[in-house]
Amino acid sequence: MFGGDGGFAAADQSDANYFYGEYVYLEIHRSANGGLDIQGFFDNLLHRVIMQALAAQVADGNILKLVEKFLRAGVMENGVFKPTTVGTPQGGVVSPLLANIVLNHLDWQLQERGYHFVRYADDFVVLTQTKAQAEEALPFIAQTLEKLGLKLSPDKTRITTYKGGYSFLGFVLSRRSRRMRPKSVQKFQDKVRELTPRHHNLDASVIEKLNQVIRGTALYFTPPWATTRWKLGRLDAWLRMRLRAMWAKRKRMTDNHRLHNKKLAQLGLLSLQSFCPNSTP
Repeated sequence: MFGGDGGFAAADQSDANYFYGEYVYLEIHRSANGGLDIQGFFDNLLHRVIMQALAAQVADGNILKLVEKFLRAGVMENGVFKPTTVGTPQGGVVSPLLANIVLNHLDWQLQERGYHFVRYADDFVVLTQTKAQAEEALPFIAQTLEKLGLKLSPDKTRITTYKGGYSFLGFVLSRRSRRMRPKSVQKFQDKVRELTPRHHNLDASVIEKLNQVIRGTALYFTPPWATTRWKLGRLDAWLRMRLRAMWAKRKRMTDNHRLHNKKLAQLGLLSLQSFCPNSTP
């Protein structure tokens, strides 16, 4: 449903739709943090279903044969070759595209029933005006997915409200705030830790690599509707602490005065918080 900058656009559209009603969100995505979870989505997509959906959109037999070879190419696990008779590789270059094509059927069914929804690959939310409508949508979605050879995970399926909040595409969206999901924060910190081990030297190459992570994270998590400024400021402070420990080969509060924020900025370090709307450079 969304491509290119689709993750950002889908989250934006999902948040914009909260005016639709009180019991608005019936979540359906792979996240372990709630929603209707499609059980092993990429692992359980039937090749027959994929090829039928693709053939309905693509007439070129050569393309169809190429995709079929990709699906049956097999995978290497711990040095052992394993054939693939079902599913599409998660992380594969064409897997999100194939997921979109297969789930077009679900989109059409939801539209026909008049449901409001936002989808990005296999992550999506369905909006209803009442809790009763959400409860009615649940079995309909389960039946539609069943025709595609997919199942909902009962342990990870729930109906929620905008007031209660829900996780979608890296954000936790609610009436009160639109903040970074804890897993997104952890992912950012893990990347920074990889680049800032204390036994390495702090040099221009470290700053350059960090800036790539900072820029990518900030550009995604600073749309006008997000409430991430405070959290991004805390992450900036944590990142500077990592750099001071890397520079001094130790972790002490007194090193804050030895390597000032201004000095780090002179070295070219970007700030997450500076990407927030109305922030001064």
